[in-house]
Amino acid sequence: MIGYALFGSNDLPRSFAFYDAVFASVGIGRLMEFPTGAVCWGTGWQAPMLGVGPAYDGQAATAGNGTMIAIVLDSRAKVDALHAAAIAAGGADEGAPGVRGEEGPQAFYGAYFRDPDGNKLCGFRVGPA
Repeated sequence: MIGYALFGSNDLPRSFAFYDAVFASVGIGRLMEFPTGAVCWGTGWQAPMLGVGPAYDGQAATAGNGTMIAIVLDSRAKVDALHAAAIAAGGADEGAPGVRGEEGPQAFYGAYFRDPDGNKLCGFRVGPA
């Protein structure tokens, strides 16, 4: 249903370095780079992408209060790797990797962090360990 989501940044080189490192930790790379300065990362053209660029209106970018983008991953190890890479690249911890709720066949295993601009993300896997 969702094709892509975008975050604004006030320091594009810092943001690009952050997302390059974070996404590389789980095998995700850049798919698009725009003349406006925006970059999109994803796993392929038929899957959702996450982009970062300057705010469209030319004003300072701000993190949305209550906004979060969740990245679905196919293993708990990748959730752990994504979170660790985010913290190592200068992100802020918003919730260490772990099961939220009950362990079982539909267990939600997630980890939360913020990028250097304050945008909140979650890496998650649904299913058993």
